[in-house]
Amino acid sequence: MDVATRLADAVEPFVGGDLPVRLRAWDGSEAGPADAPLVVLHSPDAVRRLLWRPGELGAAQAYVTGELDVPGDLDEALTHAFAVAAERGLPRRPGPRAVLRALGAARALGVIGRPPRTPASQVQVARDHYDLSNDFYELILDPAMAYSCAWFERPDMSLEEAQRAKLDLVCTKLGLEPGMRMLDVGCGWGSLSLHAAEHYGVEVLGVTIAGQQKAFIDKRIADRGLTDRVEIRVQDYREIPHLSTSGGGFDAVGSLEMGEHVGRRHYATYAGVLHRAVRPGGRVLVQQMSRQGRNGGKHPGGGPFIETFIAPDMHMRPVGETIGYLEAAGLEVRDVQALREHYVTTVAGWLENFEAHLPQLTALLGEEVVRVWRLYLVGGSMAFRDGRMGVDQILMERPR
Repeated sequence: MDVATRLADAVEPFVGGDLPVRLRAWDGSEAGPADAPLVVLHSPDAVRRLLWRPGELGAAQAYVTGELDVPGDLDEALTHAFAVAAERGLPRRPGPRAVLRALGAARALGVIGRPPRTPASQVQVARDHYDLSNDFYELILDPAMAYSCAWFERPDMSLEEAQRAKLDLVCTKLGLEPGMRMLDVGCGWGSLSLHAAEHYGVEVLGVTIAGQQKAFIDKRIADRGLTDRVEIRVQDYREIPHLSTSGGGFDAVGSLEMGEHVGRRHYATYAGVLHRAVRPGGRVLVQQMSRQGRNGGKHPGGGPFIETFIAPDMHMRPVGETIGYLEAAGLEVRDVQALREHYVTTVAGWLENFEAHLPQLTALLGEEVVRVWRLYLVGGSMAFRDGRMGVDQILMERPR
């Protein structure tokens, strides 16, 4: 019996019937529906990974290492897999006989053994996600380097226009005027800090924990003649100066998609910092991703792949729970605007840039990291499209 047929027979009880994909094994054999998305197993290590890490994580490890490939449209293939899983009520827990049969097939195929080595990208990207490479992000993001959801005020907007519209939306909601002082918590590559200083005349302090981000922003500050208005510090948000229980030294505070990374245990502290940093009557705007289920459900970080490869510190929760933390810190919520659909279009723009610059990206960081990012962008877009994740702008004010 060829490899693909043996695998198809072995997994049938686990997938609730026939293979949902067209499978091509390392011996060239194929099984499964001819019109289904094609999945190619280049190595027995792909199956070995799935034995040690069943489900999303094992499949992701096999994909990023190139042991498993999806030659066609990755979004289409993953969407098909999700639909079949929902239709069949997967995952299922088969009986002992099915497990023994699968182990017998694995032994016959020579895939039982020690777990394959952890992909190098699993450690590299998760540890250095924001310090990965400024050149890398310049090839993917818009010219302002905004690594957060854009606002497509009109459907025909380009990614660059939509990111500028988002920054204007944030600055307008914060009520920025010349001479005000703004704090940018988790400033990234400075899109909000620079936009607020250049177009709204405010003085800005931005904080980041990524040294490469500070170096990038500092050059832009100098190039644009904003050294008297923008200061960037490599600093933990809990060490921000001018924090006072009676009212901080800032007229406004912005924090775009940073709160997801402070962790579940520290969110109350983060909310307290936002409250203490702003003066009474001043406004605070948080743009933050959300996930359904109590405390974000089973995977508040977005799933095994994102939690392992991309951001181990990620923690999302329903927007209502986030509002509860912010109100408990003493902030009054004035407006909540959902942007979930806008993230689908934002990621589409990033993916377009990604594929257009694929040779340069591969030369910069290697094939494995590039495969991690393709899976990350495609999977993230699907999560927002299908409503598994959301993103909201929460506008607040510190009561006088």
